[in-house]
Amino acid sequence: MTEAIKQQIIDVLRSIPSGIGGTDIVSSGWVKEVLHQNGHVTFTMEVPAELGPHLETVRQEAEKAVNRLSGVVSVTAVLTAEKHKQQRSTPVREDHSSGRKMLALPSVKNIVAIASGKGGVGKSTTAANIAVALARLGQRIALFDADVYGPSMPRMLGLAGQKPETDGQNVKPLKNHGVKVMSIGFMVAEDDPIIWRGPMVMGALEQMLKEVDWGELDTMIVDMPPGTGDTQLTMSQRVPLSGAVIVSTPQDIALLDARKGLNMFRKVEVPILGFIENMSYYICPNCGNREDIFSHGGAKAAATELQTDFLGEIPLDLQIRIASDAGIPITASEPGSAQAKSYIDIAKKIANKLTANAERIAPTITIDN
Repeated sequence: MTEAIKQQIIDVLRSIPSGIGGTDIVSSGWVKEVLHQNGHVTFTMEVPAELGPHLETVRQEAEKAVNRLSGVVSVTAVLTAEKHKQQRSTPVREDHSSGRKMLALPSVKNIVAIASGKGGVGKSTTAANIAVALARLGQRIALFDADVYGPSMPRMLGLAGQKPETDGQNVKPLKNHGVKVMSIGFMVAEDDPIIWRGPMVMGALEQMLKEVDWGELDTMIVDMPPGTGDTQLTMSQRVPLSGAVIVSTPQDIALLDARKGLNMFRKVEVPILGFIENMSYYICPNCGNREDIFSHGGAKAAATELQTDFLGEIPLDLQIRIASDAGIPITASEPGSAQAKSYIDIAKKIANKLTANAERIAPTITIDN
């Protein structure tokens, strides 16, 4: 982004009153992180915590003003309010009966988090293939890329370089392989770093969830960032998750972190749908010899120990990697292959568990004669 374009955006934002009298949002020091890429503009309004609930109208006016600039295709203004450290308290998850405010996504039946305790275990590849597998099973599927710092879904689903359209109110998700997709990666260049603090990230994620025209969905797969930090905790508390799937490789060091991820979801009362063991084994394509490069069976043993289901094993396989890099997950490029069948079998188990859970919590109405 050239300095001239950035200055043009800032000048327009100087015309937006702060809503508290006497100043505009730029002079108030609220405007941060102005980014422009191929006509798509994002910026953050970082406001005092006590004002945050009252400035949504101001945020919308700021978006509209920038959207009127020549050459602007879409605008995303993230409103974030960060409390001082001494004001922070440990967030507590409550269900709907206790009055906790959750994001309203009424057109989405199920939201499933694909998570891992650490990076490098193939979580995003697993999420993409499960999403495509569910779509091939006839479900209406979306994939939400919640990994703001390392968004990979645009490339994995063959959508790199494309930009979502907007009708001025909501963003239209991109779609490929039968899956609707939304990612911050559509808004910035692949090699541009996202240098945001936690509240900015959560503001962006919430806006992407709320301001996207998802349509009617059976299941939304959420590719969570690795670890158990602010993003994972807040997503668990603000998004009505139907369940979480934990992905791990079989070696002990990965399983240590996988256990932490599982226990985090349990503490915030998100149902655990099960464990997946990725890179479970390697079959030599030339001689057929099997090698357990990262050990084998660790995730299944951990699932038994932690009293949750084991959903299946995914091999360490070159074709899975090649397909993902090409933007055609193996469940789309070779749906009849043994590798794809592993993902499809897991997707069937997830779908069955979601159905069973929904039936279990559905109210029973008895009419007395």
